[in-house]
Amino acid sequence: MKAPPFSPYLVLAIGILAVSSAAILIAFARAEGIPAVAIAALRLTFAALALAPLVWTRARGEWARLARRDVALALVAGVFLALHFAFWISSLDYTSVMSSVVFVSTNPIFVGVASVVLLRESLRRGTVIGIVIAVLGGALIALDDLERAGTESLQGNLLALAGAVTVSGYLLIGRRLRRQLSLLAYIGLVYTTAALVLLVMAIAMGANLLGYSLAGYAFIVLLAVGPQLIGHTSYNWALRYVSATFVTIALLAEPIGATMLAIPILGQVPSPVKIVGGALILMGIYFAAREETRRE
Repeated sequence: MKAPPFSPYLVLAIGILAVSSAAILIAFARAEGIPAVAIAALRLTFAALALAPLVWTRARGEWARLARRDVALALVAGVFLALHFAFWISSLDYTSVMSSVVFVSTNPIFVGVASVVLLRESLRRGTVIGIVIAVLGGALIALDDLERAGTESLQGNLLALAGAVTVSGYLLIGRRLRRQLSLLAYIGLVYTTAALVLLVMAIAMGANLLGYSLAGYAFIVLLAVGPQLIGHTSYNWALRYVSATFVTIALLAEPIGATMLAIPILGQVPSPVKIVGGALILMGIYFAAREETRRE
């Protein structure tokens, strides 16, 4: 294999830092009065528009060769991605950055469970261990949130979990489609679908997309460029040079990075109980993710 032009570890670190900033940028955009569904819609729209020239010139041929079933699956993946962002961004209105990001990062656990239910694969020991540990950690965070912030925080945690479930559907479909589609063709189709779904959701919910401050739009552009295009693209680029197991484990730094940014910027200092619960969830994710990469 040809030597990479950059260190994969450096690129991964940049990607994790970029994605870790998402919750902070969303909080700033919400402070400008932009509704959660509008933030999600504009984030995906800006990302899809940025990709459009490349996608149109390089991926049209791949799309033309797709079977109808695969096109339908790609559209479903876009719907799942849209729901993921709608749920997760909304969760930040009700719970802390740490709780939201940790819960939404539990997708390897849901992917493992879905592999058993939908694909009839066996539930491996590592996945079971991961689920048990993560449930214990989630219970600790939920009880701590309930005691400190009331039932609203539980609503936020459930929304983040819904974001994890929907992104798991997106990942399961992507696992199949990426076998025959290039990265650019796949994300071009899925991001565009997600953007259209979110735009329809925003209009149906009466959320304005225009008339906000320049600062608010600037934060959303940063979301599209940083976490969406730089962050996720960095992960996929690094997969060419390092193992999927390493990338999956490296992604566990994202909740830690988001929490570390939230402490000085938003003043959200997690309690000792929440730190222990978050650590247990990350440990559970690690075991489930390790089993998923072994299965693949």
